[in-house]
Amino acid sequence: MFKTKPIRPDVGAIDTLIGPQVTIRGDVVFSGGLYVEGHIQGKVIAEAGERAVLTLAEQGSIEGEVQVPVVVINGRMVGDVHALERIELATKARVQGNLHYKVVEMSAGAQLTGRLVHADAVSAGAHDAAALPEAWATADA
Repeated sequence: MFKTKPIRPDVGAIDTLIGPQVTIRGDVVFSGGLYVEGHIQGKVIAEAGERAVLTLAEQGSIEGEVQVPVVVINGRMVGDVHALERIELATKARVQGNLHYKVVEMSAGAQLTGRLVHADAVSAGAHDAAALPEAWATADA
């Protein structure tokens, strides 16, 4: 009934591949297409003003904050994701952290432990109230 959609970046080419045997400890700054099959322990940041797409493969993992316009996750992500344009969570995505997005697509089977924060909510100042745990908000009332 439902067809699975292949994982692919929005840009035509993958400019950088981090293979399954690679572990990077430190921040990664890039532009274009970055495809991660390996492991990154640090921030992943797109160069300002450049077109950038991050694709995290099923066997890949990132532990750190991500700031990229378009993010496709099908692996394990621990940390907050800030996508200026779009986030796609594929069926094998396992995310622990908050997702800041304009458009989000979540496939059946994807797991998110964290909050979905729409970009308009942050610009309207609603982010501060949404960031408080419910127990804290009711304790002040």
